[in-house]
Amino acid sequence: MTPPVMRALKVISIQACPFVSIWANRESMLSASRTFLLLIFAFSYAGGCCYAEEQTSLAENQNELAEIANQDGMSTVSLVRLPDYVLTRITAESRAAAVAGNNSWVLICSALVFLMIAPGMALFYSGLVRKKNVLSVFIHCLFLTAIMSIAWALYGYSLAFSHGGNLNQWIGGLDYLFLNGVSRTWSQVDRAPVTPMWFCEGVETSVTRCSHMIFQGMFFSISPVIIYGALAERVKFHGMLVFSILWGTFVYCPIAHWIWGGGLLSYPNGLLGGSLDFAGGSVVHVSAGVSALVGAMVLGKRLGFGKDPMPPHNLTYTAIGAAMLWFGWFGFNAGSAMAANEVATSAFVATHLAASAGAVGWWLLEWRSRGKPTLLGVSSGVVAGLVSITPAAGFVQPMPAMLFGFSAGIGCYYACSLCKHWAGYDDSLDAFGIHGVAGIIGSILTALFATRACNDVGHGKTLGLLEGGTLLQGQLVSTAVVILYSGLTSLVLFKIVDWTIGLRVSASDERQGLDLQQHGEEGYIFL
Repeated sequence: MTPPVMRALKVISIQACPFVSIWANRESMLSASRTFLLLIFAFSYAGGCCYAEEQTSLAENQNELAEIANQDGMSTVSLVRLPDYVLTRITAESRAAAVAGNNSWVLICSALVFLMIAPGMALFYSGLVRKKNVLSVFIHCLFLTAIMSIAWALYGYSLAFSHGGNLNQWIGGLDYLFLNGVSRTWSQVDRAPVTPMWFCEGVETSVTRCSHMIFQGMFFSISPVIIYGALAERVKFHGMLVFSILWGTFVYCPIAHWIWGGGLLSYPNGLLGGSLDFAGGSVVHVSAGVSALVGAMVLGKRLGFGKDPMPPHNLTYTAIGAAMLWFGWFGFNAGSAMAANEVATSAFVATHLAASAGAVGWWLLEWRSRGKPTLLGVSSGVVAGLVSITPAAGFVQPMPAMLFGFSAGIGCYYACSLCKHWAGYDDSLDAFGIHGVAGIIGSILTALFATRACNDVGHGKTLGLLEGGTLLQGQLVSTAVVILYSGLTSLVLFKIVDWTIGLRVSASDERQGLDLQQHGEEGYIFL
């Protein structure tokens, strides 16, 4: 029996029994109805006594808790002390709900980022090449995703996100090698599986480390695909494959650790206060864009570039790919909040508005220079806007996000037309002109518009220049370091691959098309 029931029976025996004996002596032949009414009266009386006792005990507990609150300087509110087992159960259920909700969000966003690679990037890029190279684009996007995912699981995640000990400023350690400390394990003590959780700034979150690993792995996988865009229609498949693995190891992992893993450029303890990069503006787009530019220069121009017509063979593919990128980018940016919370909402809205403004910015310049808008221009403007807001999505309000997108639309338009023509390089699908340039624009604008009202990463400290923060110097230095390091390291890696297995296909293979010569297939067969 529970304590209240036992107290009720005790009161009944003490308080109600005298009444029962009196009535029994005076009227021994009571009817059944009177006996029933007597029992109701007895239990009602006992219940009232128990209720009064409980209220008295509750009042005493509240007075004690109020006194403790006053002594600790807390506000005196109505406090109720619940049993320990109830508090434990409430805490466990709340924790389980948070883990389920936030992990579901992160896993969904991981799938959205995968959608950006295949088929998003595959369609966007394949529509821009000539039809003899369409399958080459698809196989690069698919297979690079596969091989980079394996490298990430084997060692990449550990180099980027584990603690590197004395070398932590430069690179992570081997704590998560082969997903050790990431996958679930069996506890002999608890006789149950144990799930490692992801820690952010030394605090355990409600996201499992395995969820964090696969989400970040999608970023790792998409970066070489961006680089490929500058080398399309003339790069060897195996050469690109080897370079991608080397680039992921020696360029992406160190930069990711510098900014996201507590290394050289991390906020707030990095160079000149470090930098903010919410979803990979520098880690993904600036590093990949600059590396793409270096690769285009090392490889040289396509045969007939600047002389022969090289129009996109299917802009329908490109438009569908741009729409898929727009859709998937919600997971790319909003998912970087690593929780289904207010920051994710703000990042989601900022992403959408920046993409819209990017399309408008490119469209205005195209209308002015050509007198008519093009589908390719609007698609390129959307992607430029999406790239520009990536470093700032969770740090800026939605209204300034439109300035990010509009600025990137204009800047990338000139980079893909005037700048490329003036410099004379052949960036096949404008990987640098869009990803590199828009990433740099976004990283710099982040230092101006980042606000603690959107994301209090500084724990009350002001962030962007417009709210009196000191982020600008660290952001500029970080962007410059990423540009120099990724560019110089990529140059070395491209040269090593070129000297060993070769980077560029033969002239005859390039003329006939990479679909047939490299893969033995054709994208379009009409019988």
